[in-house]
Parts: sequence; structure tokens; C-alpha cells
Amino acid sequence: MSSIIAVSSPSLYYRRNRLSIKGGDVFSCRRKCSTSRVRVYCESKTEEKQVRKYSPLLDGPVLSENNVSTAEFKTIPDIWRSTAEKFGDRLALVDPHHDPPTNMTYKQVEQDILDFSEGLRVTGIKPTEKIALFADNSCRWLIADQGIMATGAINVVRGSRSSVEELLHIYEHSESVALVVDNPELYQRIADSFKSKASVRFVILLWGEKSSISSHTMEEIPVYSYKEIIDTGHEHREILADSHDAREKYVYEPIKSDDIAALIYTSGTTGNPKGVMLTHSNLLHQVENFWDIVPADPGDRFLSMLPPWHAYERACEYFTLSLGIEQVYTTVKHLKDDLRHYQPQYMISVPLVFQTLYSGIQKQISTSSAIRKLVALSFIKISMAYMQFKNIYEGKCLSRTQKQPSYIAATLEWLYARVIAAILLPLHVLATKIVYSKIHSSIGLSKAGICGGGSLPTHVDKFYEAIGTTVQVGYGLTESSPVVAARRPDCNVLGSVGPPLRHTEIKVVRDETGEDLPPGSTGIVKVRGPQIMQGYYKNPTATKQALDDDGWLNTGDIGWISTSQSLGRSRNSGGFVVLEGRAKDTIVLSTGENVEPEQLEEAAMRSSLIQQIVVIGQDQRRLGAIIVPNKEEILASKGPSTELSKEKITGLLSEELRKWTTDCSFQIGPILVIDEPFTIDSGLMTATMKIRRNQVVELYKDQIDDLYK
Repeated sequence: MSSIIAVSSPSLYYRRNRLSIKGGDVFSCRRKCSTSRVRVYCESKTEEKQVRKYSPLLDGPVLSENNVSTAEFKTIPDIWRSTAEKFGDRLALVDPHHDPPTNMTYKQVEQDILDFSEGLRVTGIKPTEKIALFADNSCRWLIADQGIMATGAINVVRGSRSSVEELLHIYEHSESVALVVDNPELYQRIADSFKSKASVRFVILLWGEKSSISSHTMEEIPVYSYKEIIDTGHEHREILADSHDAREKYVYEPIKSDDIAALIYTSGTTGNPKGVMLTHSNLLHQVENFWDIVPADPGDRFLSMLPPWHAYERACEYFTLSLGIEQVYTTVKHLKDDLRHYQPQYMISVPLVFQTLYSGIQKQISTSSAIRKLVALSFIKISMAYMQFKNIYEGKCLSRTQKQPSYIAATLEWLYARVIAAILLPLHVLATKIVYSKIHSSIGLSKAGICGGGSLPTHVDKFYEAIGTTVQVGYGLTESSPVVAARRPDCNVLGSVGPPLRHTEIKVVRDETGEDLPPGSTGIVKVRGPQIMQGYYKNPTATKQALDDDGWLNTGDIGWISTSQSLGRSRNSGGFVVLEGRAKDTIVLSTGENVEPEQLEEAAMRSSLIQQIVVIGQDQRRLGAIIVPNKEEILASKGPSTELSKEKITGLLSEELRKWTTDCSFQIGPILVIDEPFTIDSGLMTATMKIRRNQVVELYKDQIDDLYK
């Protein structure tokens, strides 16, 4: 009887006329070729069927005889069938900085995902097994991610810049069976530890050549290139399409919406990473509800630079690509050039990136001629004033008070704001033509920058609003897939993270008692909705601490919800979420006073002389700070020939702190100046470029103790 069997084997190679398997059943195949199609005749020793999980819409055409066609997204991989039909030859992915540079259409994306997933099945991956995907942002990351999901397996993701110890911990804790890595360099770095301490069935390289890996390493663990997996999968898909008997060798089970799609290990600012279990329905909630935030059109261009293994970038990519957009991959190194070259309509990024662009613009203005500098700064002040009055008469100001304004007072304020805004409008329009248009051409973002993963400083937020570049701030956690709230393009209220997404509930509770608090009151933010995780993998204790019996997720963030007003400056901004910091970051002084360090750090970062800052002072009588100075700016302000000792730099920074934090409730006393900046590579920053406060304090513990003596 002619038949094909599925092979569960870690080492498989297709040749022109023979399929040989190591470690499993061996059988031979003869291919008879014609101009129309390939026919395969195989003799098998077993008729045992294997379970084949599939994405209902993505695999529908191949498995149409099994009645698996559906018009609705049930899983994330179902997106790619829909986009291939709608957008076909439209450009989907542009990856100019990898070797080789790659452009992919929507049809090519769909086919490569199908080929990669089939290659994994043939190589021996079974449904619900875990595969570690340790790689950075690229078009091949997306193909691998979706190829893994399409088999019903679960991918466990992390970036290449993580330490060997962290990658090994994640691999072992998740019970992964195989590795997909970015390149040979990463595999060489981790190979010895993984060979001696972990069980690895096989390794796939997304980029680079196998020849870069030592033969000894490859003998112990089979290594496949990206192309080998794609080619293997493509050939086996042809076999399935050609042979009804081949398809009959499987038991077909659709992947369900509540099946786990991915394990994302948190990269928070404290503690060991925990494996967040996100289902297909968790992630689909984001895909189906981001439209309110990002009303993108097919053909719009997005610039992508964040690590895609972070839930924020990942969910955004799924959403934007479901709309037929063109996604361009960039890096920190190429960001400014790519913004200028590609002129994207949107960019999804973190506060530090928007701050860096802001600092670059400010530096360009400050180094201009005296007249140009005066004109630019004057126009920016006028535009900020114009936007302030415009927000008042449009009702886009936040309020914490429950008291409603009187009709007369609200009307008079509206009239005053309207008149002043009308007077300033011509100057704002002139500024746009003379100054802001040049800024717009350098950064693109003709529609919006989407900012998440941290707090955007108020002065940066106001600057972008003044120059006419829309920046929409959102909020979420890995545990919520991640977005739970975001500012909308038609009601972009500064100072907030916007209202909740559809189908999402947000409340504020008292930390000590869990009692619900009214709008305007500060407390712990809790969230409930269809995007909330299933729990932490193999960690029921942590799951119980984070999720209560009613499905509310304790975010650990401190915040409040703006009150609803029927009249006046706050009439259109009720129900917006405002964040003030992390509960675990609260500094308790020995006087008993509680301090949220974010406000002070945000104020201090307005100084061009300060590159990074961490406010400290737990159990001390007064606050202090660890500061990384911006040495270039210090030298520029004092002259390159000036000799500056550490004491002089400390004195300069202390003056800057007093200048910029005058209006804050607390002042900063002693400071510790350090030379080395906090980076992701050093483990002192998260993937979304937030400083890991506890790790910094622990690293400099001895110097901090000396500081307070």
C-alpha cells in the first residue's frame, strides 16, 4: 500500500530521490516527476496516526476535505491567510539591515509561515511542546514565531542580549525541547552551557551559516539553517497537497482560542522572570481592539525597532500586519536615518526613544545661530500656550474633583480660552511652516508615534503636541497581553494613559484593604478583561498573588481615574487613567514620609547635563540620587579645555537638580556620580529601556552607604 508517515525525529534530510531519517523508522521514497506535479510513492512499516494541530483558517485550503474552513480568527496564525487574500502582492515586511536584506509580500509571508511550520512538524515537533525562540527583531523572527504557533506548539521567547544564565533558566523552567536562535554567534555563546545542562533536540539558525559553528558542536546537537527548515516544509506540503492518502495519516485537531500561544518571561525591574501564559484569545483581543488607538490604512508604513519577544511590540505587530501595512525593521543605530528615509506614518516605541529624538531636536536648536535659536524657542513657547488654551476649550483637561463647575464659570472660561487660542493660532501656523515642517521631515510620523512601556515625561509630551507630532501614550503589562488603556487620536489627553480598551475594566483600590476608591482617589490600579493572562507557568503562588478569584489583575501601579464633568475644561476627559509610579518603587523615608521617585526623576531629566538618574533614600532621613552625567554636554557648557574633577561635576549636577526640581514636593540631597551608564547588556535596564532600580541600588550599595555617612 502506498503511504506517507509523519516522522518524529530530530535529524532529517531531504535529498533528490531519498528521504533518510536518523533515530526513527527508515523508509525510502521514489519521486516520479512530471510537468504538472510531483507524485510520491512510499512504503511504510506503520499505520499509526499522529495528532496534527492546525490553525483553522490558515490551514483551511490544504485541509478542505476535513471541513476545517472558517471565516473567523480563532488563532493568531489565522491572520496570515486573511491578509494574503486581501493584500496579496502588497509589501508586508522590509528588513534592510540583515544579511541578506529582505522584502516580503503578504503572500510570501503566508507561504513562509506554512513552510516553516511544516518543517517543524517533519523535524519532530509535536503539539503543545515548547520551543525556545531566542532572537531579535527581524522578518525571520515573525516567520519562526508564527510557524511555531501554527503547529500548536508553544514558543518561549527572549532576546539575544540576555545572559547565558537567564536564557538557560528560561529554557529549563519552560521545559523547552528545541532552540531557534538568532545567529551562529549567539549559539556559540550559549552552546557549552546548554549541551551540559539542558536537553536540546535540535537547533535552528534564523540568520547566518552553519559553517560558522564547530563540527563537534553540530555532531552532538543537530543544527538546521532557516532555509533547510523552509525547504523541508515546502516539500512536505507538496506531498500533502498531492496525496489524499498522506493527509489521511493524521488525526486533525484545531488549535483552540484558549490554548496557550506563547510563554513570555517578564523582564521586570525586580525579581526573577516569571513565565506569563498568554492564549490565542488573549492576543486576539489586542488585534481586534487596537483600531480605536491606531486607525491605520493599508499601505501605511510602520517603523519597528523594539524587541518582538516583548508583549508590547509583539501584539502591535500582529495588529498592524493584519491591516495590510508595510513594516520596516530598524535598530537604535539606524533609527534616525530610517525615520528620514522611510518617512513612516507610525512608530511604536518606548519613552526613551521619544526622549532621545526630543533631545536631538533641542540640541540642533541650541547649536543654531542666535537669531534662529531665539525664533525657534519663541515659536515653541507660543505653540505650547496655544495648545494649552485649545485643550481647555475642547474639554481635554484632567480633573480629580467630584464638584461640577457652574455653567457661568465654564462658559466664561471657554470664551476666554477660545479668544486667546484664536489670537495665537496665526503664529502657531507660521511656526509650523517655518520651524516645525523641518522637524517633521526629519522624523516622519505623519500620523502618530505610539508610546508605551513606561512614563513619557510631561515636558516631552507637551513639546510633541506643540510641534504637531501626535504621540499617543498607552499602558499595559506582559500579564495583560499587554495593552489595557491608551490615548485616542481624537482625544489625546496629555498626562494620562487614556481610557480603557473595549471590553476592559479598570479600577483603583486602597492598597491596605483592597477597598474600591472613587474617581480622583489615588490607589493601586487593577484590571480585568479578555486579555488577562491564564497565569504564571508552574507558579500558582505568584498567580494567586496577581489574580484574584474575580479575575482582577493587580498591576502593582499607583494611579487614579479622572472624574467625569458635564461642563468645562474636563468635560471630554472623564474616565482616563493617570499613573503616578510603581508601588514597589515607593521610597519610605525614616521620617515616615512616602516618596514616588518618578516625579523627581522626570524633572531632573529635563537637564541636558543628566543622562540617567535613580532617586534613592529608603529608610534614610533624606533623598539622594545616583546620576550618570552627560559628559559631552558638561564639556560643551564649560568649554572643551576646562579641567573638571569629579567634585566639580558633582557640584554642577547638584545645581542642576536644585534648578529643575524646585517645584517638586521633595528635594534631593547627596548624589553619587558614576561613569558607566545603565544598559540592557549590563542587566540594569529592561528590554523596554526602563532602569532596574533594585539592581542599581544593590550594585552600588557600598557607595550609597558611604554617601549617607
